[in-house]
Amino acid sequence: MFWLLLLLPAWAVAGTACARLCLAAARAAAVDTGGATAARERELTLYEAAFLSGGPRRVADLTLVSMARRRRLLLAHTGWATVVDPHGRDAMERSVIRAIGPEGQSRIAPVRAATAAADAVRGLADRLVEAGLAVPDGAGNGVADEVRRVRLAAAAVSALGAAALALPVPADVPRHLVALWFALPLALTLGCLVLARIEAHPYSRWASPAGQRLLHALARRADGAGDDRAYLAAVAVRGIRAVGEPELRAALAHRERHG
Repeated sequence: MFWLLLLLPAWAVAGTACARLCLAAARAAAVDTGGATAARERELTLYEAAFLSGGPRRVADLTLVSMARRRRLLLAHTGWATVVDPHGRDAMERSVIRAIGPEGQSRIAPVRAATAAADAVRGLADRLVEAGLAVPDGAGNGVADEVRRVRLAAAAVSALGAAALALPVPADVPRHLVALWFALPLALTLGCLVLARIEAHPYSRWASPAGQRLLHALARRADGAGDDRAYLAAVAVRGIRAVGEPELRAALAHRERHG
């Protein structure tokens, strides 16, 4: 009856992962209740779109790209950032300039990290949470994290089932019955994944469902335009892979390798 010793953890893993996913979906729905009105009454700024798409580091990336495109900051392909204009036009730009320091030059990686942790980004996050557009920090793992957990649980149940079928089974227990017992927790995890795909996709770590709707609207407008704001909106929503300039892309890629 060794297969029973494997069936118990299979059920435990599947049940725990599915319960956590349901709780995360309920939290997201609660946040969405407060954000539905805000989603109808406002348009996202680029910084807000960056945060909802990729969190604090995406905000730092957007600020660096924006300043570099306007020749107010030089990002070298060697991985260094140099201040050209020391007067930041908003709180995010001032955070970048402070992160670079009084010498006016610094490696890109620490500048990005310091900007992402700055008060300006935390204030932006708080405002988005209050508006119901962002998931509160510390509210537990989001739907995206829990979906990954359920996927891992499904893989674990499959592995445990395969191991159980490979072990000796008593003569009075048909192997297809053993397979059926493991198929039940597997069906539970797969069913949860299907429901999450229908109800909560695309999954987001940062944006509430209301915030995601605003992001989709911004992305559609950016795709239909060709101006500088549309370019920066693409960077905010898609990250540095949307950067078109080879030199700037090389500088940011250098950061990714060595930061």
